[in-house]
Amino acid sequence: MKKHSLFYILLIVVFFVACNKEPIDVTPPDDNPNPPPTTQVQFPKKEMRGVWMVTAWDLDWPMGKYGVQAQKDHYTTYLDLFKSMNINAVFVQIRGMGDAFYNSPYEPWSKSITGVRGQDPGYDVLKFMIDEAHARDIEFHAWMNLYRISTAQPYPKLHSSIDPSWVSNYPTIQIYNPALPEVHKRLADIVKDVITKYDVDGIHFDDYFYPPKVTISDDAEFAKYGSGYNNKADFRRGNVDKAIKGVHDIIVATKPEVVFSVSPASDPDYNLNKIYANVPYWCEQGWVDVIIPQLYHKIGDPTADFQSRLNWWAQYSYKATLMVGHALYKFGATNLEEVEFAAFQTSAELQRQIEMTRKNKKSFGNIMYSAKYILFNKVGVTDKLRSLYTHPGVIPFLGRSVAGDPVEPSNVRLEGNTLKWDTSNNVKSVVYYFNDLAKEGIVLAVTKAKTLDISQAGNYCVTTLNADNKESKPSKFVVKK
Repeated sequence: MKKHSLFYILLIVVFFVACNKEPIDVTPPDDNPNPPPTTQVQFPKKEMRGVWMVTAWDLDWPMGKYGVQAQKDHYTTYLDLFKSMNINAVFVQIRGMGDAFYNSPYEPWSKSITGVRGQDPGYDVLKFMIDEAHARDIEFHAWMNLYRISTAQPYPKLHSSIDPSWVSNYPTIQIYNPALPEVHKRLADIVKDVITKYDVDGIHFDDYFYPPKVTISDDAEFAKYGSGYNNKADFRRGNVDKAIKGVHDIIVATKPEVVFSVSPASDPDYNLNKIYANVPYWCEQGWVDVIIPQLYHKIGDPTADFQSRLNWWAQYSYKATLMVGHALYKFGATNLEEVEFAAFQTSAELQRQIEMTRKNKKSFGNIMYSAKYILFNKVGVTDKLRSLYTHPGVIPFLGRSVAGDPVEPSNVRLEGNTLKWDTSNNVKSVVYYFNDLAKEGIVLAVTKAKTLDISQAGNYCVTTLNADNKESKPSKFVVKK
């Protein structure tokens, strides 16, 4: 009887040990969406590395340069610098004040281009910008302000296609009236016009929704359209919801590969109750592909701590991919409040912030505000960014799958000091290098070529990226002795 008891005890012990033993995890880590392998080899985390380029008030471009060649040179100077820093995306403001960087049937040519609203600049500005970005393998995201028409009186003459009843005039801002169904449709039509005519990679909105510092006059609109809402705050949030959903729907119906991103303020309460943007709801509904909160604060800020806000947005980004906006303009600035002054007098703050986002499993990129501050390099912040982007980055798959799935490269081989491989279809290739397969690898190149000169001993593999940034399985490793 004792022998049998001992036998059963041993069986129970073995059972519990087996049940509690951690299984070998061969699934991809959570912080690497659509990774190339299903393997224990650690590939580097994907990330978009972007820059906002402000054109309203000529802030970043053209900065008072109204000659065609001067404008082109200024823009390509930016892109060449970005390319040298392994920045892989630009967010260019193509509609900052109810205007356009292209020949639009809905709005006048932007004043930012020539200094005169409505004046044809004599070249296709948007096509030039997109083509130059793509020539450098930099994505182009078309940044639009949703409602804003003007911030300075006297307000400009409205475009002939605009019904004046669609516009609300306040002492400090003129906007499209967010409550009107005609406005919801017009905004969607403007987006459709852009994505139909131009090869943009994304449509991007910032945080200009309802204006926060004016008393909104919408009694008549609430009486006419607000029957389904309990109060005006819900009504206003519902109006912005309709605009966002309308843009999402027109993108999906027209050109679904285009990525839709929104950059809200960092403060969730401000978004919800001051500008009436229910951003987590949009993320939960799948209406936005990417969310880029403007985390323009220092780590440890007593009222808006960078890390706390990062964690909040990571929790409430839902179906959207999270990226982080950084206040490049604050580095070296002398007009900051005392609570944040010291932190932004050294580029170490930027390094800490980017390292923090890279460790966050929901975060897949960093966007800098704004372009001219990369030129200025105050307190060495550009040099710091360059050091953080030593190797190229791979943009993750963000939107809807349209292109055919990428196929694993074939015939990967070494010929002397040249790595070679074969691909099919219109794809780019990613070359990875591992000095030690037990440690995280690095990206050596994201390229349209099928060869790469190499020098270091170690392990190499190649993947392909399709037009949607979906990545194939990796090739077998080749080893250079």
